[in-house]
Amino acid sequence: MRFGFHISIAGGLSKVPPRAKAKGCEAIQIFSRNPRGWKYSPLPPEEVEGFRAGISQEGIEPVVVHMPYLPNLANPQPESYRRSLDSLCADLRRADLVGAKYLVMHVGSSLGRDRKRAIERIAQGINETFQLVENGVILLLENTAGAGTELGDRFESFQLIFAGILQSQRIGICLDTAHLFEAGYDLSSPQGLEKALQELDQLIGRQKLYLLHLNDSKTPCGSRSDRHWHIGEGYIGLEGFRRIVNHPKLKDLPGIMETPRKSDQDDLRNMEVIRGLVGK
Repeated sequence: MRFGFHISIAGGLSKVPPRAKAKGCEAIQIFSRNPRGWKYSPLPPEEVEGFRAGISQEGIEPVVVHMPYLPNLANPQPESYRRSLDSLCADLRRADLVGAKYLVMHVGSSLGRDRKRAIERIAQGINETFQLVENGVILLLENTAGAGTELGDRFESFQLIFAGILQSQRIGICLDTAHLFEAGYDLSSPQGLEKALQELDQLIGRQKLYLLHLNDSKTPCGSRSDRHWHIGEGYIGLEGFRRIVNHPKLKDLPGIMETPRKSDQDDLRNMEVIRGLVGK
């Protein structure tokens, strides 16, 4: 498994490769713009060039871009839906520009409306986007903890969305371990992990799983409360992560950590812990 972190782009994209190297990253995830807003500026060509050169020099692969948090293709309001679709189009293009292999997007929220119709809108929006933007970036839908009206907490949601996608080769899944646990899949036990992977195989197909977000959970299984925690210090625990990173169906995937950080020492500690579990 190739491990990495979500890396800040503060100060420019060209600052990312040295930050990633200092943390021992083999893979990385970034935002290409403000994750909590709609507005964005074009990426400066010199920054893109510096980023791509640094990533190549350090042998970092894959590069993952994460969508901002506001877009929601399940939104029934035409203006909000269109704004979300435009945002996805922009990020697919930006991901391609920086040489990213994957773009991660949260599934979205039904906002209390009919969930089946919400899922149909998501598939419709993805189809529209793929018609408007043709490139090699694979869109990865991220599972959720299932808080409130969030969609994507169960594999059945992905099965329904994927059934409506016309260019199926362009879409896959990013599994967040904390979200999966908080949604009720008990990754802390051998039986729970096997049950989750079996359900994934049956409903979606393991070939659709491209990326892991490796986060422990600060809340119990089934809490539906999204609280990431340090590897091995939460409810999934060290043994849970030992099984995850060594599992034959998962060990060849990239694993990005989004663990809490007050300083670089937190990231270095999490990297040491996760690497120490491999092969043991």
